[in-house]
Amino acid sequence: MTEKKLRYSIFYTILAFLVLFNPLSVLSQEDEAFFSAIKTVVIDAGHGGKDPGCHGASAKEKHVCLAIALELGTMIKEKYPDIKVIYTRSTDVFVELGERAKIANRNNADLFICIHANAASPAAYGTETYVLGLHRTESQQKVAERENSTIHLEADGGAKYKDFDLSPDAIIARQIQLSVFLDQSISFASKLQVEFTKIGRRYRGVKQAGFLVLYKTTMPSVLIETGFLTNPKEEKFLNSPETQKKMANSMFIAFDKYKNELAGIEEETENNSTVRDSHQEVKNEKTTNALSKNQVIFKIQIETSQKRISLTSSQFKGYTVSEYIQDNLYKYTVGAYVNDFFEANLMKKKLRNNGFQHAFVVAFINGERVNLQKAIKLAENK
Repeated sequence: MTEKKLRYSIFYTILAFLVLFNPLSVLSQEDEAFFSAIKTVVIDAGHGGKDPGCHGASAKEKHVCLAIALELGTMIKEKYPDIKVIYTRSTDVFVELGERAKIANRNNADLFICIHANAASPAAYGTETYVLGLHRTESQQKVAERENSTIHLEADGGAKYKDFDLSPDAIIARQIQLSVFLDQSISFASKLQVEFTKIGRRYRGVKQAGFLVLYKTTMPSVLIETGFLTNPKEEKFLNSPETQKKMANSMFIAFDKYKNELAGIEEETENNSTVRDSHQEVKNEKTTNALSKNQVIFKIQIETSQKRISLTSSQFKGYTVSEYIQDNLYKYTVGAYVNDFFEANLMKKKLRNNGFQHAFVVAFINGERVNLQKAIKLAENK
């Protein structure tokens, strides 16, 4: 047995023992993706009961949201019977905003999908998906305020939220606290928006705002504004059972791709990633040999961003970084370890100790990101 194969054998023996006896205490969220997929999804149909939400000439937001939510849940259950799907409401009832988040938190959900419809001028149309953050425009602020206003229909008139802090400083602090979930939320939101365009919906982008329901959840969470009921064409689209199924199907496809991404499984039929390096050649911290064709290259991902970051930015703390683009997101990696997951994993630990707390290992073959488990097996045999 070669030295490298011996190291892999020892590594997997130790890892298997740790996972068997206490997986949550020793594995990071990224490491756990090796062994488990999404287990619980909470789908939140906005509004309900005495809270109709926004409306058009005939359609009410609460009915549209519920119809799409139930369709989405059915699709997930049919393909993934082992995934637990929980609805915050499955009928036309009123559920407090805080309780919606508590349902997700109590059930240790791996993903929270909140479905809404929008209101603005009759000319406004298209879909947009929100993650927790600071609004950048007045219209984004108004969307959050309108959805948050549901608290005034609660039994205490929203008194329990009186001292709740949604100031910019508080939201930034919450973003930092849940930074790994925010990255995943953005990834899922981006996939949703891409799929909506494939059925002819106008792309309004991935946005941020201070939604109470997203603030209180402790897992990747998104809020989808499916369209504008104040636009007659949009209302007709969203009020039709046929097109409600189309919207739900788009959400399901995005969910499927997001689930696969967490497990390191890349789409076989599309190559939507490109790579850019901070130097003309990739530097391997273990070897100076050129990266030959069909070799497995392990890198450590340290950042994900909606906007391009300079490869010489101070936030990378002097490390030589590479950029690849996937699902309209910019992702940044350190190192390039040829067929050597063991060394890459050691570098991941070093990076985490140096402030990159959510660093994790990714794998590439011929410039394309591949399933990490598959890559480790291939590397082991090199």
